[in-house]
Amino acid sequence: METPDGASTPRTLSVRERAHAWLRPNSCARRLLLATGIYTLCVGVFACVAGPERLLHHTAYNHYALLADAWLHGRQDLANGPPSYTMNNDFALYQGKTFVSFPPLPAVLMLPFVKLAGSPEAFHDGQFAVWLAGVAPAVLFLVLEKLRRTSRSLRSEFENFILSLLFAFGSVYFFTAVEGTVWFVALVLGAALSGLFFLYALDAEQPLLAGVALGCAWLTRPSIVFAGVLFAAEAVRVSLRDGPAPGSPQSLTKRLKATWERLDVLALIRRCTLFLAPIVCALGVVAWLNFVRYDRLTPLYFDHELLTVAWRARMLKWGLVGYHYLAKNMGIALTSLPWLPPRDGGTAFGAPFKINEHGLALWVTTPLYLWVLWPKALDDQPARKWLYVTVTLAAVVPALFDLGYQNSGWRQFGYRFSNDYSVFLFALLAIGGRPMRGLFAAAAVWSVACNTFGAITFDRAEFDRFYFRDGSQTIVYQPD
Repeated sequence: METPDGASTPRTLSVRERAHAWLRPNSCARRLLLATGIYTLCVGVFACVAGPERLLHHTAYNHYALLADAWLHGRQDLANGPPSYTMNNDFALYQGKTFVSFPPLPAVLMLPFVKLAGSPEAFHDGQFAVWLAGVAPAVLFLVLEKLRRTSRSLRSEFENFILSLLFAFGSVYFFTAVEGTVWFVALVLGAALSGLFFLYALDAEQPLLAGVALGCAWLTRPSIVFAGVLFAAEAVRVSLRDGPAPGSPQSLTKRLKATWERLDVLALIRRCTLFLAPIVCALGVVAWLNFVRYDRLTPLYFDHELLTVAWRARMLKWGLVGYHYLAKNMGIALTSLPWLPPRDGGTAFGAPFKINEHGLALWVTTPLYLWVLWPKALDDQPARKWLYVTVTLAAVVPALFDLGYQNSGWRQFGYRFSNDYSVFLFALLAIGGRPMRGLFAAAAVWSVACNTFGAITFDRAEFDRFYFRDGSQTIVYQPD
């Protein structure tokens, strides 16, 4: 089309042409559209499973909303102590004052909504958690697509879509997403932050944003910060001048020497400085909070040791994290099974099986994780092998920290702390490249069925018959 002076004007695209542009393969718009679809689907399912009781009322354990309300009144402590409906569960007591001891970022996000609602009780924290829970699966899809675009995963777009949904509904993330209480909100937000960190840390592409994500993780789920090993490895890799890629077939000594000779140290320092700056700021926030609350200037969390709980003595004796807790936590994460009725009792338990509220083993709730141990041969693909190793480390180090924590995760359907690194485990399923058929498909069906059962039944009075609860936390396996 021409104007009177002979100049041409751009042709207006039709609705069909605009839709085609949005759906063009490998386009950013298409990825964002599919990620939005995943978010919408997940939030819809999570909301249906959560139900009106959790969506339209505050939960009994709305600690983050209480903390946000305390800030709105210019306080760090709860002026009148914990409300009666919380049953004084998991609050810190110091010099006669009551504090919310959980890392503060979820409370920061809730603060404007608590302000609008007028009180913690008028704010629906369970609903807030459901809206938030769709983020991690959507971000995981973007991570998997980035791996595909950079040829470090051979999965198709459709397979990445399915893996993202399997994360949402085939792992303990499902029951976590619909709980809404203080312990589970942090896990939901932590999973989203670990996904964002992964997305920005790949190729050390966005050092500052990767650092922001990990700094926010320190203010939400501190163990996730140890996944920073992934950024460190990627920063070194992309700071190397031309030459054989890390993981090439050489002896370790020669490889380290060659790496040092090719390393652009200034580029590495620049990337690491941008990455570390937000994390240092997050440590400063914690140090300030500890100072104004307890007159102790430390960037490390320690106020869980002040919890008014029955097992406070073990924390004072053995610490919050240590080898002492490792055996018990590993037993729960790797060997805990449903309890069957005694032979002479039929259905004496009132149900065909019971689940100890220490939670089921990871391979029971999500047998897909077994494929992480069995990737396709990567020896002839150095780039993928290098990434597989570094992503494995990014999962293992936070996992070891969680396994050394003083609490097994009780109460839970499955080992809920795995949410801290499950994004990395699903990325390994993508990089590993095993076909998603046969046994894998059967394991996927089991994973979805098992975790759907957990999401529907856990912490619901009408399904209590399926669960064994021991307030002392000392019974891990079925007594003889």
